[in-house]
Amino acid sequence: MPDTRYAVAAVLVAAPVTWALRALPFAALAPLRASASVHYLSTRMPAGVMVILVVYCLRDLPLPQPRALAPLAALAVTIVLHLWRRNALLSILGGTAVHVALAGTVLAH
Repeated sequence: MPDTRYAVAAVLVAAPVTWALRALPFAALAPLRASASVHYLSTRMPAGVMVILVVYCLRDLPLPQPRALAPLAALAVTIVLHLWRRNALLSILGGTAVHVALAGTVLAH
């Protein structure tokens, strides 16, 4: 067990370092908020990230096999729900439910 002086010194060093590391991103991002590049990226990145995730998840999908039905149906349900309700949580939950229901059937294997 370390002595009390060592523990107090460790806390006195760790506390300001932790505070500084947590405050640093906010201080660094403050000047970037008015940047045209950051504004452009903030409007385009969510869709771009989703496209990359979809391509990554479906890249090895064997389309002629029946097991491709579950992910493709889940993707279709997710897209339709999102276009219909514009609610990300509903879209994710709906697509996940369809995938789980179809992946558990014999047809999906």
